[in-house]
Amino acid sequence: MPNAQPPLKILLIDDHALFREGVALLLQGLNARVHIAEAAGCLQALQWLADHGAANLALIDLHMPGMDGLAGLDRLRQQWPQMPAVVMSADDAPATVRAALDHGAMGFIPKSSTADAMLGALRVVLAQGVYLPPAAAGLDAPLGPTPASGSGSGTTPASLGLTPRQADVMRLILQGKPAKLICRELGLSEGTVKTHTTAVLRTLNVTTRTQAVIVVSRLGLRFDDPALD
Repeated sequence: MPNAQPPLKILLIDDHALFREGVALLLQGLNARVHIAEAAGCLQALQWLADHGAANLALIDLHMPGMDGLAGLDRLRQQWPQMPAVVMSADDAPATVRAALDHGAMGFIPKSSTADAMLGALRVVLAQGVYLPPAAAGLDAPLGPTPASGSGSGTTPASLGLTPRQADVMRLILQGKPAKLICRELGLSEGTVKTHTTAVLRTLNVTTRTQAVIVVSRLGLRFDDPALD
């Protein structure tokens, strides 16, 4: 039976051509129809997006000539808020990871990661989850809720006691979308979104989006099963 999956478009932003080449080969393991677009910097990536529209995922380095990765993340979140962005960096200090999250990243992959770890992390993000490296466990954030016994990495919004609509709001909060965009995307009033947001943050025992990302990563929370194979 022919594979009817749509192509998986990934935008790879890094100023080192050899690194891009290696990662592009690795990414072929995600999907039989994966398409990799490469950019040597943030400005080139922004031009590609202007010409081709949002990718399914953007992978971005932090330290590049010209516009750095944090400024690039800001532009990506402003102009293509529906596109998840994951940072890949050799600098995985807690302060660096937190800065990436503060600027809207949905995940952080150290460049020292193994190939299997990188692919696993990207599958989590493409499934609308959040990935942080094990070293990020020391980030300063509330511990959050305890998943149901035996749930392990299969923790879901429902297992935390959230309704399907609250789960929708949580997913968009994690993506860094502002309240007005959440209202428009879900067809809800601002008051309803505010109520759901309060419930989500209370459930996670956090007060900010960055704290929510850290807690969701610790829980291994997933929204959908990725259609990658």
